Amino acid sequence: MSEDKLDASLELLRRLDPQAIDKNLTSICSLITSSSTDADESAEIVADLLSSVDVPLKISTCAKSGKDYLCCDYNRDGDSYRSPWSNMYYPPPEDEDEAPPPFPSELLRQLELKANDAFDIYRDLYYEGGISSVYFWDTADDEAEDVSLDDGFAGVVLFKKETSDKTGKWDSIHVLEVVPESKSKVLYKLTTSVILDLQSKSQNSLSLSGNLTRQLEQTQLLDLTGGVNLETNHLINIGTLVEKAEYNIRNVLQEVYFDKLKDVMLKDLRSLDGGSSERAFSANQADIVKGLEGL
Repeated sequence: MSEDKLDASLELLRRLDPQAIDKNLTSICSLITSSSTDADESAEIVADLLSSVDVPLKISTCAKSGKDYLCCDYNRDGDSYRSPWSNMYYPPPEDEDEAPPPFPSELLRQLELKANDAFDIYRDLYYEGGISSVYFWDTADDEAEDVSLDDGFAGVVLFKKETSDKTGKWDSIHVLEVVPESKSKVLYKLTTSVILDLQSKSQNSLSLSGNLTRQLEQTQLLDLTGGVNLETNHLINIGTLVEKAEYNIRNVLQEVYFDKLKDVMLKDLRSLDGGSSERAFSANQADIVKGLEGL
């Protein structure tokens, strides 16, 4: 029964307006909770639904550092979100003494800080603005006393960018898993989701919204010679994989959003008023392309 409800919810979300995905997801979760007589079952369905559906990233400000950071399901504990800059949750969890929120191990926290600095430079180079955040968490047994990077870990790399006139919005979510295969070989698994929202400002308004998900896996040999340590190897390999994923998915989005749309509108469908409809479409398309270029 729970699987049927989850599948039905996902199927419904695929058919609703992607621009209202956050609102629709909240409504469906409320409906599941209110209509179920089994609280544990409804909570499990809601948790699976929230982890399965990508929504636009929210921006919050770290009270300690004053820096902005991105909020998602991977740095959330209840209604609180962990800042990658201070490693503190905002707002502070109410039951922190009874059930402390999750934190990365000290060694992984140091890698997380370096990754945030590295991807902040990447963001500035490729996005020329926007916000980035990186979060890591341990995948080893929680009861393990000595946790090291040799045990592997997981994480998420987030980017958010909006154009100055709000006509273009880009959210990219890179969920990664680092799986050691030997002392010198590591498997990197990356799942990339991009949420794109483009709108034209012309009189005949046209909007394009949706998301795309792709996966990449790559096995890398670790080069620990020449003073390059394990942390640096992981940062280089993760950065290279994220860069490749973003390049590939942007090219796919260009084909899906523009090339296919142009074929449908101008070739497959009949023009009702000669060249005027084609000119209006071209104007709308130019506005949206401009918005994409601004991201």
